[in-house]
Amino acid sequence: MTHSRPPAFAERPPPQWGPGGAGPRVAAVRVAVPPHQYRQEDITAAHAELFPGPASAHRALRRFSANAGVVTRNLSLPLEEYATLGGFTGANRVWLRTALELGEQAVNEALSAAGVAPDEVDVVISTTVTGLAVPSLEARLAQRIGLRQDVKRIPLFGLGCAAGAAGIARLHDYLRAFPDQVGVLLGVELCSLTVQSRDWSTAGLVAAGLFGDGAAALVAVGERRARDVHGPEVVATRSRLYPDTADVMGWQIGAHGFGIVLSPEVPSVAERELPKDVTAFLADHGLTVGDVTAWICHPGGPRVIDAVQRALDLPEQALAHTRHSLATRGNLSSVSVLDVLRATLEAPPAPGSAGLLTAMGPGFASELVLLRW
Repeated sequence: MTHSRPPAFAERPPPQWGPGGAGPRVAAVRVAVPPHQYRQEDITAAHAELFPGPASAHRALRRFSANAGVVTRNLSLPLEEYATLGGFTGANRVWLRTALELGEQAVNEALSAAGVAPDEVDVVISTTVTGLAVPSLEARLAQRIGLRQDVKRIPLFGLGCAAGAAGIARLHDYLRAFPDQVGVLLGVELCSLTVQSRDWSTAGLVAAGLFGDGAAALVAVGERRARDVHGPEVVATRSRLYPDTADVMGWQIGAHGFGIVLSPEVPSVAERELPKDVTAFLADHGLTVGDVTAWICHPGGPRVIDAVQRALDLPEQALAHTRHSLATRGNLSSVSVLDVLRATLEAPPAPGSAGLLTAMGPGFASELVLLRW
């Protein structure tokens, strides 16, 4: 199935800001998705057939799904197998198997694209919020991929949709301290395996119509290893927790697994808070919103995308990659912003251009990453 791709960046002179080259650089990003791809309307119809419930709930699901901005999603299992998962134990078993398969594929492809051998990797950050495994994913993958026995491991859990940006930020911190080393960020989110068959709440129905499954791997190198790397430099990062918003997004974790917490206030919080943080962050580096050429924003959903575009007064084209990722993948939680970054790297802006990578997630929190091409 094909989808039209957004056009490349319009030509424009890069902003006049400080000299580059002092920070880590992104060498490659690759995304892996399960082979089971479905059109949005087929997923919605299957949900109604597999999980009988109130007619009003199924009408609401059809409405939410039609307005989600999603055309296709890739799922961990064929649709008919979701009714046989048997609760959290069965779902988590499938999650672990699929997460390892997709994680291995994404990391191997990213390392190959970066020209980095597995035994050159010094640190691995892994992030997920859709399943549980101890030992964690990167430990289980280390021998399969060929990582060294002394590789440093930093598993992250609980950052949700913000974790792709947060993972880049923490990788930046590490590689600033060790500029001759190589790091990998692995994100795996299999959101379809968290859907609760008896959750007919608005949040549950929105989640059933919005989220998809996938994995992404990013390879970054410290400044001393970056001579032949053409990806963007990670210049700076910023994290922000918003007071009194802990109930805006997250999980209610219980015997049946992960129950979605998703407030309708997410778009308004994003529209209210993000512009202040973005403006202040850019100003600290002598930049304005108008100086940013590449916007790499997590596609939380169409209302969130619209809120961010409106709040920052961005042209329609600025978030084209974000909307394309949502349409072809659904919301992949932490993986989505990495998918948007992957697309941006395929048609990058001019050297010297500024890019801003943003994502928001449970906390409620935002993560900002300033990039320089």
